[in-house]
Formats: sequence, C-alpha cells, structure tokens
Amino acid sequence: MTIQSGLWFDPTKLLIGGEWRPGAGGRPIAVENPSTGENIGQIAEGTAADVEAAVAAAEAALDGEWGAMTATERGRILVRLSRLVTERAETLAHLESSDVGKPLGQARNDAVALARYFEFYGGAADKITGETIPYQHGTTVLTLREPHGVTAHIIPWNYPMQIMGRSVGAALAMGNACVLKPAEDASLSALAVAALAEEAGLPAGVLNIVTGYGHEVGAALSAHPRVHHVSFTGSVGTGRRIQAAASENVIPVTLELGGKSPHIVFDDCDLDAALPTLVGACVQAAGQTCSAASRVLVQRGVYDEVKRRMAEVYAGLVVGPASADHDLGPLVSGKQKAIVAGYIAQGKAELTVAGEGTIHADAPAAGHYVAPILFADVDPDHRLAQEEIFGPVQVLIPFEDEADAIRIANGTDYGLVAGVWTENGARQMRLARKLHVGQVFINNYGAGGGVELPFGGVGKSGHGREKGFEALYGFSRLKTISIKHG
Repeated sequence: MTIQSGLWFDPTKLLIGGEWRPGAGGRPIAVENPSTGENIGQIAEGTAADVEAAVAAAEAALDGEWGAMTATERGRILVRLSRLVTERAETLAHLESSDVGKPLGQARNDAVALARYFEFYGGAADKITGETIPYQHGTTVLTLREPHGVTAHIIPWNYPMQIMGRSVGAALAMGNACVLKPAEDASLSALAVAALAEEAGLPAGVLNIVTGYGHEVGAALSAHPRVHHVSFTGSVGTGRRIQAAASENVIPVTLELGGKSPHIVFDDCDLDAALPTLVGACVQAAGQTCSAASRVLVQRGVYDEVKRRMAEVYAGLVVGPASADHDLGPLVSGKQKAIVAGYIAQGKAELTVAGEGTIHADAPAAGHYVAPILFADVDPDHRLAQEEIFGPVQVLIPFEDEADAIRIANGTDYGLVAGVWTENGARQMRLARKLHVGQVFINNYGAGGGVELPFGGVGKSGHGREKGFEALYGFSRLKTISIKHG
C-alpha cells in the first residue's frame, strides 16, 4: 500500500518559490508506516542547495506581493487556510496516522487543532499594535512591531500538524516568509498543508518546504546567514547545535525542547477527577510528547490508593495499529522503540512494576509497539525519574509534604509543565509560584494547553514562547521611533 495516489500534492517534491520540484539530493527517503513497518511512499531528499533556493524564494516574497500586503490581508489568507484544513481534516488525520502511527482519534484532534491555529493567528494578524511612550516635551516616541524577515522552522515528528500550525501560523501572521524543514519521519502533513496554503492564496515563496535530514537541511537552515530567526522543537542535543549555529549570525532562536514534567498529587486531591488525567497525560501519543507527565509525585497519605488505581488503568490500556484507534499506537520508528525498550529493561531490572498495558493481538510483528508501563516507589534521582524517555513510561514517586514535593518537582534539568492536584487554594498559589516551569496546571493538565496559552519552558526545556500572542511577539522585532516636532 502507498500513499502517493489520491493526494492533492506530490510528496516526492519540495515546495520552493511556488514550484514543486525534486530535491537536489537525488535519493528519495522512504516513508514507513510505524504500525506495519511497511514502506508506503517516498519524500524528497533536500540539500543545502535547496535551502539556499528556499531562502532566496522567501526573500523574493518579502520584496514582492507578500511584503506589500496589509496585516488584514495576511489574516484573511490564514483564515481561508483554516477553512481548507477543516474541509480536509479527515484526510489529514488519516495521512498523519499512517505517517506517524498516531491513533486515528488523536490524529483527528491534531487536524482540528491545526485549523484552530490558523484561525487564531488569522484573526490576530491585525491586532498587534505599538504604543506611544511619554518622553521629552516636543517629542513623540512610538513603537511598532515588524517581521524578522526570513524565518526557519525545524519541527519534530510527534505532533507535525500542531507544531507546524503554532510555529508557521504565528510567523506568517506577523508577515515573515518561512522555510520549513519537517522531520524526515513525518513530512507528509507539512507538504499537504503547504499545498492547501497555495489553494488559500498564499503567494509563492511565502511558505517553502524542504524535506530531508537534519544533518543536511536542518544544519544549513540554522547556520544560514540570511535567515533572521530560527524556531526549533526537538531534543536538547539538537537544540544546542542549532543555537550554536545561529549564534554565529547573532539571530534569535526559539527552542522548545524536552521535559520531565510532574503531576503533584496531595492528600486532599479529588482522585476521581484526577485519575484519568494522571495516566492520559503520559500515554497520549504513546508517550512521545515533550510535556508528557512522566513523573507522578504522590503524598504518602494517598500513595497506595493512587498506585492501586493507576495500576488498574494501566492494566486496561491496549496498544495496536493506528487505524484501529486503540489507546496507544506504535512508536514512530524502530530507533525510538529501541531507545524506549532500553529504559524499560533497566526499570524492570531495578524498579517495581506497578502496572503494564498489553499489545493487541492484531498488532503486526514489524510495527514499533511498546506496552505502556508504570513503575512504583521510584527514587527521584533514578535515571527513569530524571531523563526524558519519550515513550509510554511513567514513574510514581512518594513525597512527605509540600516542601518535599517542590524539591522533587524542581529536581531535574527540565522545566516545561507541571500539574498540581489539591483543593487547598493557598497551596495552589504557592506551588504555582515556586515550580520552575513554563506552565502550571491546577486540577487539570493540558499537555501544553490551548492555542491561546503561551507555551515554553525553562532550563533544558528551552526558551522563548509559542502559542498565543507571545508567539507573535517572538516572531517580530520592536522598532522605536522618536519624532521631534517642537
């Protein structure tokens, strides 16, 4: 089975300057269905030469029709794109499910979220304003926000549609022209959306897609002297290299990196309300989520009950082909499966297994399946409690009191998201202020939250903010104008 037929775009081509063209690499990259291990198509291998052409096309768009558009006109194009995504949502969901291995229901949610990103940023495009600043008599000072220019976007394979929407949508709303490198394991939805953007009226060169490998395309983009901003979502190691490359050109970088996010469950928690989220926030997308709540810190008074109830949930979790829409689908690749399996093997050798899911009998042997697993009584300093695993692996850690919980929660290199479960209002506010993270959810857990909510981390979780109006500010530069008029 292949995905080539019936599509409104050619996945074997790059999009550069409004032209669908072969990659300069000449060697196509196979597209694998993680549910079956089968090759279902090909994408183009882009090179540094393709990046150079894409940057030139983006510059031409800024010098031409796109640069001359008003914010209102840009917004209308994004709103049209949102409608087209909505119309093709089911097809996009099936495409993403086949490409990434995400259960179909979750892929549908991602398509809806993608449409919402373009809708939100389309509506916000003409809402970004400057201000006047009181200054010396006879002088008026004002500020305005302008686009950076050419922006580079390097996105991962776990949420390709959503992350494309939040990154590219904000950049386009501000008037930038974009060069996007999707992950080689998950390029199809980016190409699909780019074709829809053409249909929505986005001028040639405004959105360029260069598929290929990180060491070639990603490296060329992050070091390009005529790129003015880089947005990257992915691993800490790659983020370091991208920031180092971009620093040579002294340009801003937005980094959304890993996480080891905690749920913190106090004795007074409403366990009936919390329990579905305690598990779901980790196993969604087979645990391949930067904001996955992979640590559950539980106060001693309810620890045994939480362990028992979470174990019951885990026992009922089923992993299987994405098209069957089980609780979990496969991991994205054999490489990722091997990494996660290594962590699980260490956990089984050193820790207590509290609960474990099952792999459905209909799961093909060549698929990249891992059963979700819960480890109990884990020391906060254990490797599985410190390192991002990026798979359906969760650890239970007991704590004594509020101070102990804060110490453990802040005791990793990461600081992306935290969930706090307590009915005590004063404690809610204390924890919200003392946790070293970019987002705190109290008696809920949004795994990044909605389109409107600024998202990003501290420490090795990165810097800069995506989503909401903060993303628009990040994709703009502030200019101050002082007018002497007497």
